Amino acid sequence: MPRGDKRSYTDKQKRQAEHIEEGYEARGVPDKEAERRAWATVNKETHGGKKSGSGRGTEEDPSPSRKGGKLGGKASASRPAVERSKSAKKAAQTRKRRAA
Repeated sequence: MPRGDKRSYTDKQKRQAEHIEEGYEARGVPDKEAERRAWATVNKETHGGKKSGSGRGTEEDPSPSRKGGKLGGKASASRPAVERSKSAKKAAQTRKRRAA
């Protein structure tokens, strides 16, 4: 089977990848990179293709889906309040300028 062939994935896994990909694209990730990340996440959660003959009995691991949000919050929380406030004000000014 050639690399990138998705025949060994179930319909549910394909839907999951599509949904994850849309989320990445909504955040501005390029199409190809979003697709790559989506399938990497599905593979990590479900341990690869699940059609018959590929070890269907393994449990799913939802941790990769939660990982990103945790990391972002942790990084922000480790900064002092004054620094967070300063960067938030700067971001707001930038958005205001772009909108005008």
